[in-house]
Amino acid sequence: SLPAASGLVEMGAHWIHGPSPGNPIFRLATHYGLLGPEAAQEENQQVEAGGHPPLPSITYGSSGRVLSPQAVGEARHLFDTLLASTRAFQGAKEPPVPSVGQYLRAEITRRVSALGGGKEDTQQLQLAILAACLKLECCISGTHSMDLVALEPFGEYISLPGLDCTFPGGYSSLSDRMVSALPEGIILFNKAVRTIRWKGSFREEGNDARDFPVRVECEDGDVFLADHVIVTVPLGFLKERHQDFFQPPLPKRKAEAIRHLGFGTNNKIFLEFEHPFWEPQQQLLEMVWEDESPLEEPSADLEANWFKKLIGFVVLQPPEQHGHVLCGFIAGKESEYMERLSNEEVLGTMTRVLRTVTGNPCLPAPRSVLRSQWHSAPYTRGSYSYVAVGSSGDDIDVLAQPLPEDPKDPRPLQLLFAGEATHRTFYSTTHGALLSGWREAERLNQLFEAPSPA
Repeated sequence: SLPAASGLVEMGAHWIHGPSPGNPIFRLATHYGLLGPEAAQEENQQVEAGGHPPLPSITYGSSGRVLSPQAVGEARHLFDTLLASTRAFQGAKEPPVPSVGQYLRAEITRRVSALGGGKEDTQQLQLAILAACLKLECCISGTHSMDLVALEPFGEYISLPGLDCTFPGGYSSLSDRMVSALPEGIILFNKAVRTIRWKGSFREEGNDARDFPVRVECEDGDVFLADHVIVTVPLGFLKERHQDFFQPPLPKRKAEAIRHLGFGTNNKIFLEFEHPFWEPQQQLLEMVWEDESPLEEPSADLEANWFKKLIGFVVLQPPEQHGHVLCGFIAGKESEYMERLSNEEVLGTMTRVLRTVTGNPCLPAPRSVLRSQWHSAPYTRGSYSYVAVGSSGDDIDVLAQPLPEDPKDPRPLQLLFAGEATHRTFYSTTHGALLSGWREAERLNQLFEAPSPA
């Protein structure tokens, strides 16, 4: 074991996606000197990974064997090709099907007879690997199924170049540095807001000099009056609470955008081991259930099969820092089911799964488990947004529009909206969240700099 390990794990954001000059998170992290030496290398900033970190990986099958890298590579190449071809429907008046999932299934069906050179067992294996590719895509999109993700706007999402990297000191090392530039005591934490009243006329007690259009009421009874409030709560919270969170309620268009956009769950399961059962060079342990196919409905029995939605594990690097820790990713309803299980149940199931896929019934159990539970978190209710069937990129822009709607309102920008779900091309990312916050701050700057009407 590695007693010096810091035990640092990320419960939330994991990577800088596309660490290159076009990414503000990368620019800040570089400016503050928070990244390792590899991340700063020119050539790493030019890698086009298309949003998938290309880690040295090994793929286990449910029959307890390591799958042939050739078979895995072949299926993955087909999947990546099909996924890239979805971009062609951007702006299409009538896409062939509503969802990314339906499109991929139709394309796989067209090619199914050619899979694995037409040999039936190889064909079944290729289908199983394609099913695993779809689950990974569910994690990336933060959705239960790619059938929920709209095809036409799917290509609007932009992947930045660069080899995804992590923060050696944790993601919070960045926010800590940003906060340290502010005056002390200016940020209040653990201060839950119950209601935001806007379009009002609120006065401070004993001060009739002026009134404020916005009143923020906290769960603990404290009240803050303001001219402007930037709202950055997750879309999952808005979906559940916007009717009572804002008084008066949000206008119909905004409420419909909140309803139509997608917001799903992607969770992590960390397993800590006394000794690694994997080779030092392996950074990604993937899992394929060999009887599955993207052309068949998955089982709805969550209790019996939830763990099959797990895509595999990333090995946390370097072990000197983390100890021997695997980080599993699981999305959707199965992920939400996992949140309701006890730690013991999750650890027991993960042990069973690893013994099955490695073909080693004596594989030692992990010594501890830790997991995120983003769906149960009352102020989050999931992980991040996607553009769902029935919505479009326009809904993201509607969500981002400040209120009141009338630009000639004498009290403009009472409510401003930021957060990943308000960025049309970088939704679901930390850089999208950061840019959206800067966008709204800039709106206020413009307002304050504008010459006042004579």
